[in-house]
Amino acid sequence: MTVNLRAIEPEDLDLLYRIENDVRLWNVGTSNVPYSRYVLHDYVAHVTNDIYTDRQVRMMIDNEEGKTVGIVDLVNFDPANRRAELGLIILNDFRRQGYAMATLEQIHDYARRILHLHQIYVYIDERNEASLSLFRKVDYIESAHIPDWLLDGEQYHDALLFQHVL
Repeated sequence: MTVNLRAIEPEDLDLLYRIENDVRLWNVGTSNVPYSRYVLHDYVAHVTNDIYTDRQVRMMIDNEEGKTVGIVDLVNFDPANRRAELGLIILNDFRRQGYAMATLEQIHDYARRILHLHQIYVYIDERNEASLSLFRKVDYIESAHIPDWLLDGEQYHDALLFQHVL
C-alpha cells in the first residue's frame, strides 16, 4: 500500500471543511468547535508548511489513484524537546484498507529524516479500539491513562497517551 502525503491545496477546502465540522470526529481529538469556510480558507492561504513557523504541519493523504483518503498532522510542535502530537483521520470510505498504516510509515519517516523529531505522541479515546490496535501495531508505547480527558459534547471520556520514539 502506497500513499502520498502532500500540502493542503485550495481545492481541498471543501473536504477540509467537512472533516473539521464532522461532529463525530470531535471526540477523537482535542478540537470540538466548528470552523467556518472563511477561517479554513484563510488557513490554507496563509499556512507556510514550516513546522517552525506554524508550530504544526498538516498534509492531505492521497492513495495510488490520486484520491484523497484522509489528513494527517503534526501539531503542538515542541522544538526544544523535538516532539509533536500526531493527528490522523482516514475518511470512512477508505478505513480498514491499510491507508492508516501506510500513512504512519510515511509520517514517521518524514518526522525523523526531514523534521528531525525525536518523538511523536498521540492521545486516543480508550473506547477507540481501532486506533488503539493500530498504534500498538506500529510500536507506540502506552505511557499514561488520563481520566476525563476528552469531551464528546455531553460527557468526558478517558484517554490513553501513546508515545513513539523515532
